Amino acid sequence: MFDSLSDRLGGILDKLKRRGALTEADVGEAMREVRRALIEADVALDVVKSFTDKVRERAIGVEVVKSVTPGQMVVKIVNDELVAMLGSDADPIDLNAPAPVPILMVGLQGSGKTTSTAKIAKRLTEKGKRRVLMASLDTRRPAAMEQLATLGSQVGVATLPIVAGQSAVQIARRAMEAGRFGNYDVVMLDTAGRVTLDEGLMAEVAEVKAATGPHEVLLVADALTGQDAVNTAKAFDARVGLTGIILTRADGDGRGGAALSMRAVTGKPIKLIGTGEKMDALEDFDPKRVAGRILGMGDVVALVEKAVENIDVEKAKAVAEKMRKGAFDLEDLRDQLGQMQKLGGMSGLMGMLPGVAKVKNQIAAANIDDKVFRRQVAIINSMTRQERRNPKVLDASRKRRVAAGSGTKVEEINRLLKMHRQMADMMKAMGGAAGKRGPMAGLANMFGLGGGGAPSPEMLQQMAEKMPGGGGALPPTMPGLKGLPPTFPGGLPGLPRGLPGLGGPKKK
Repeated sequence: MFDSLSDRLGGILDKLKRRGALTEADVGEAMREVRRALIEADVALDVVKSFTDKVRERAIGVEVVKSVTPGQMVVKIVNDELVAMLGSDADPIDLNAPAPVPILMVGLQGSGKTTSTAKIAKRLTEKGKRRVLMASLDTRRPAAMEQLATLGSQVGVATLPIVAGQSAVQIARRAMEAGRFGNYDVVMLDTAGRVTLDEGLMAEVAEVKAATGPHEVLLVADALTGQDAVNTAKAFDARVGLTGIILTRADGDGRGGAALSMRAVTGKPIKLIGTGEKMDALEDFDPKRVAGRILGMGDVVALVEKAVENIDVEKAKAVAEKMRKGAFDLEDLRDQLGQMQKLGGMSGLMGMLPGVAKVKNQIAAANIDDKVFRRQVAIINSMTRQERRNPKVLDASRKRRVAAGSGTKVEEINRLLKMHRQMADMMKAMGGAAGKRGPMAGLANMFGLGGGGAPSPEMLQQMAEKMPGGGGALPPTMPGLKGLPPTFPGGLPGLPRGLPGLGGPKKK
């Protein structure tokens, strides 16, 4: 969502960082460009003016003029003000109230309200260990109640039985009674929406709120609607009093202005963002991390947290001994490719690494596509168990058979085998590094090769402090992905030069 804005701001700030000294005129010119970039990103005009005025005031002050690296100081100021605009601190859903805690979901039709209700319920059940009951109050949209019931069965969350002929307020009261008698911790009330704001919608929502006394009133807003989402938030807040905002379709190609304007205009925190269609594609909205992504600083902490959630630590420990001995076979490689898909694929991983935005065009030219990994899995699945466990037996005739079975070419099989050999060597090196010091040892311990298992919260905090803007930086080089510069930022030294099988340059 922030790609275009990130590119513009990155270019502007890079110009400043290349200058040895900054004058007031330099800062003024940069702020004019920042102002244009924010307006083009559909950020509200008064928010843009306030932001650029604050940055300019700090940037022409003593702290920048007398700084050894004035350009870097301006980047830090922009980052600080961006974080302040987005809300300073993460503000998760508040459940600090007597059970069952009512959560009222409001918004326009088509914003993703029902799906977001199920996503939040799943999140509270699995991460918060809460018993959740969902109830649909939408008596107008065809099959709305059935949709929530279906989603409830998918995510393993109870839904209120459907009783025909009841009004939204009657359903809400019945849901609260069921929550009390069923010893539920949270009752989520999914209200009806409208295509546009109207008095009927507002009156119904206000009546439901009066009947249930919700602890949280969450607006579900579509990030792709730009300033309309901000106007919707202002209207709902004026009538029913919002406590927070859920921003959906943050993975879309919108310009990001709604997210940047929402907190500043309404004063209400963005609590969660929807990042995809899957039921677990929901993330906490952390202003510091979002600002880091916008300014190309990445979000490695989020990447590690996602790894902790998705990587089977026990399985990693079981494979660790094989890795130490260099016995990393193609079945292990297939498991690793599957883990990468769970973490969001190559594009998802790249988006969280610092500095990647600056070489985005080169990444595209290198043809790094998640479809490549699916083809590689197909190749491995087309082999016999003996071939997967001992790739050396793959002669020319066997490779032709595997190519025919997987719908690929022998050249792709050769690239896969080369990648496997390099990864096996790397895993063996990591096994030898475990227990020692240095980046390879840290990586080894993270993947269970040193017996340390998954990183602790303290380790995550240390990683956060080493991120750009957090007091440190990642190692400066990452030996090249195919088609990328040899000093590709955001990686770890010691990895093999290139990952064969990633497709090579795109054909024109």
